[in-house]
Amino acid sequence: MSGAEPVNVRLLDRDYTVGVTAEERDSLVAASRLLDAKMREIRGSNRMAAVDRVAVLAALNLAHELQQLRDENDRQAVALQQTLADMNRRLDRAIDA
Repeated sequence: MSGAEPVNVRLLDRDYTVGVTAEERDSLVAASRLLDAKMREIRGSNRMAAVDRVAVLAALNLAHELQQLRDENDRQAVALQQTLADMNRRLDRAIDA
């Protein structure tokens, strides 16, 4: 990655270093906070839960949320296209009248 700089993030009390551009830094830090919170939520009070299992479940939960948002976005895009097509038909009729 060109222009990447190391950024330290902390997930479940473990430090990780990731290389990102300066423009991506804030987004990565926000994403790491979200992931850490999700991992802590999944782990709950079970301090003995395997970190890899917690990480996979957190990733699955976040991927599911992302897919739900994408699906909703697709539904809204279809609805918008239908509304625009209807408006165009109305405009065409108004111009022809």
